[in-house]
Amino acid sequence: MPTRLYRFHCTDGYDLVADLRGRRIPTVALVRLHAERVALDLMSRAAGTDWSAWYVEVYDERGHAVLAKAFAEVRCERRAGAIRGGRPWR
Repeated sequence: MPTRLYRFHCTDGYDLVADLRGRRIPTVALVRLHAERVALDLMSRAAGTDWSAWYVEVYDERGHAVLAKAFAEVRCERRAGAIRGGRPWR
C-alpha cells in the first residue's frame, strides 16, 4: 500500500509547534488517528496549559491542507470513548 507524507502542525494562531519531519501514512483514517495522537501527546507534555484555541493542522507533501482538528474535540472524543467502554488510549 503506498504511503504519503503528512506533516502535523499544532497552532493556536499565534504559537506554532511545527512538524519538520512528517510521517508517512497510508490512509486518511490513519491520518485522523495520528492527528489525535499528536494533540494528546502535546497536551500531556504541558499539562495545565489552556488548549482551547489549539488545532492540529495536517498538510500533505505538496503543502495542501488535509485536515484540521481542534484539541478540545480530541479531548472530548477520547473521554466519550472511555465512558462508552472503548479501548483505553495508547
